[in-house]
Amino acid sequence: MLTIPTNQDIYLFHQGTNYFCYQFLGCHQYEHNGKQGFRFVVWAPNAASVSLAGDFNHWTGEDYPLDRINNEGLWQGFFTNLDVNQSYKYLILTQDGQSLLKADPFAVQMELRPHTASITPSSSSYQWNDVNWQNNKVNLSSYHSAISIYEIHFGSWKLKEDGSYYTYREMANVLIPYVKKLGFTHIELLPIAEHPYDLSWGYQVTGYFAPTSRYGNPDDLRYFIDQCHQSNIGVLLDWVPGHFCKDSHGLRQFDGTAIYEYSDPNKAEKQTWGTLTFDFGRPEVQSFLISNALYWLEEFHFDGLRVDAVASMTDLNFDRPGHLKKLSNGLGTGENLEAIAFLKKLNEVIFRYYPSTLMIAEDSSEMAFVTRPTTAGGIGFNYKWNMGWMNDLLEYMSYDPVYRKWHHHLVTFSMMYHYSENFVLPLSHDEVVHGKKSLLDKMPGDQWQQFANLRLLYGYMFCHPGKKLVFMGGEFGQYIEWREQYELDWFLLEYPLHCQMQVYMQTLLHFYRENPSLYQLDYDPCGFEWIDADNCDQSIYIFQRKAKQPNQLSIVICHFTPNVYEEFKIGVPVPGIYKEVFNSDDINYGGSGQTNRKNLFTINEEWHQQKQHIRVKIPPLAISIYQLVKEFVKEETN
Repeated sequence: MLTIPTNQDIYLFHQGTNYFCYQFLGCHQYEHNGKQGFRFVVWAPNAASVSLAGDFNHWTGEDYPLDRINNEGLWQGFFTNLDVNQSYKYLILTQDGQSLLKADPFAVQMELRPHTASITPSSSSYQWNDVNWQNNKVNLSSYHSAISIYEIHFGSWKLKEDGSYYTYREMANVLIPYVKKLGFTHIELLPIAEHPYDLSWGYQVTGYFAPTSRYGNPDDLRYFIDQCHQSNIGVLLDWVPGHFCKDSHGLRQFDGTAIYEYSDPNKAEKQTWGTLTFDFGRPEVQSFLISNALYWLEEFHFDGLRVDAVASMTDLNFDRPGHLKKLSNGLGTGENLEAIAFLKKLNEVIFRYYPSTLMIAEDSSEMAFVTRPTTAGGIGFNYKWNMGWMNDLLEYMSYDPVYRKWHHHLVTFSMMYHYSENFVLPLSHDEVVHGKKSLLDKMPGDQWQQFANLRLLYGYMFCHPGKKLVFMGGEFGQYIEWREQYELDWFLLEYPLHCQMQVYMQTLLHFYRENPSLYQLDYDPCGFEWIDADNCDQSIYIFQRKAKQPNQLSIVICHFTPNVYEEFKIGVPVPGIYKEVFNSDDINYGGSGQTNRKNLFTINEEWHQQKQHIRVKIPPLAISIYQLVKEFVKEETN
């Protein structure tokens, strides 16, 4: 809905506290003195003049001037002879006489690349039908819920037979049933804000308020998200506030000067990425970015934002070549204090308006308290990717099993710091590109062992405390690393091991959701306990996961060598009857079938610092899970 800016709206924009400024900045349909037209408002504080350019004036700006409405640099124009879906840019005359053609920073629609103009929008007529989802979301705690995220790149998950993209609406018909059947709780979309270069995957943005036109219009995206919600699937957006691309039609030197980026090139330049850093201390940039975050939540009903590259924002020397002098703040340290203050402000505002939002930091730094509330001295996110867990685990899995005993700590170390933050465990797109190989191809051994290792990796991941994220293709064992210009290798499902891998993941995902012990106390130390963390010689790890209900527990055994052990003693905390409820070595998953079918009675003899134990078969390169099916009362144990 168009908001005609009051003096207060304008004042708050320049103070960095107008959190819905997209409602008046940009291009909006508007009626004035009985005439319908389009109203344009743009911020260009150092421009000598601003006009509107398009086919309607041969891109000259002639006859379409904007008027400067305040000293801080807002320009405004109203025109009645423009049509819906008409391409336009701002023609900005700089103080030194240059003419710049710039896309509208607040445009909600943009042309399909390689064209770069903004488009006059039609009013959205979309009617949402996700009220049940929204009500349920408010009433549930995400911390105590099962969250398993399927990360996808919209343009390469699947393509049509002619090689063209599925639209947002078409993707609803093919992606949602697939995700629902597998059992993921959420879909995370790699960035879909408009971007000019396919190979950037959306991480170098020019249209922050425009869903990319590659897959349809904004209402088409609304339909996709609505259909997800009606199928009880949440949708997360990969959001990129840390930097933007240098394309001439974008934000760079927007009015001939640096207004969105830092004016100091030492702070602005992202050397390796070839991008520019936002000026997080500038109030108008804060209004722009926070409004953009709220825009995706308000207008498209996204359930959360995965905030990209937080470390690149908070570290002044991130990506800075070593031969250059290190930058420091006024305190003499290397933190970008403006960026940290911005992130705190961002999270406070998001949770003020949308308390159920998942705000997930992709942060590779050692910054503390990322997921602590700002009122308690934290940055204010509610989740953070656990990059350390991911790096350690993938390194461990890369070793031949005969050498894993020398790297035992790589698996146990994560529990030394797990409760310092609210972690998401990511196996994301970043780990399967640029020569890193697919997850399956990272696994050592012959083909059978590779699949067994991958099943084990996923099983351990879903039993480790923390929410989960898996990148597309990993669920059926894509052999080739991700290639953004091609669809996933769906033909692999014609081969038994890949098909069985997909069946395994479907079973694992549903098992995870059906067992509160695997998610209910993810961030409570009472929810996890090592039974044996020190068996490096056999590369076996044993731990228990607990739920809120007494004795609702899972005993998890992870074995990282291809040996088989019979009558292996496992200490258990409660006397009674135990049953194997999950085993990744099941023949239905492509395993060797070393399973435990019978009920197991506890033996009244101490083991693993427990008062009783069971004796089990340990399968090769596998995870097996046991649960208590009947507790013995005291007289039964005598």
